[in-house]
Amino acid sequence: MFLPDALEVLAAKKEICLPLGLEPVAPLLDTPPPPAATARARAFAIAAGNEALIRSCVAVIANLSPFRGVSADVGTVYEVGLARGLGLALFAYTCDPRDYAARVLGDPDGLDIEDFGLSDNLMIEGGIACAGGVFVRVSAPSADPWRDLGPFTACARAAAAALAARPR
Repeated sequence: MFLPDALEVLAAKKEICLPLGLEPVAPLLDTPPPPAATARARAFAIAAGNEALIRSCVAVIANLSPFRGVSADVGTVYEVGLARGLGLALFAYTCDPRDYAARVLGDPDGLDIEDFGLSDNLMIEGGIACAGGVFVRVSAPSADPWRDLGPFTACARAAAAALAARPR
């Protein structure tokens, strides 16, 4: 979403999904940002469009790589929670091999740091697991984690296999 070449990266991800039998949709490509009178109105229109897109799906594949900090993008985490609440199948990946606790260098407030060997907060990975989903985690850092399609491809393959095995 935030890459200067986001449209190209999203289009490449959609191309990966098609031969796997997945019918991909993606923000920006399938819900272009609408014009609006104010930035706030545009923001809320984008949010409504993204929620509508999620509601149209049977599954979500989410990039939960750390974003601007030690955790996944908060908007993506919201979308994962929305999808979980809607009962959708959940699949996720990260391009960062480190545990959450390893990324947190200590808490200046003296609060506990989750250390369960997970990639992020236990509610995120726990929700994906409870939904029967898969969380793909790379084993080594990537040279260009934002454009590395390997973790996404592995996740899309897992999603396609899981969805194909579901009773209809």
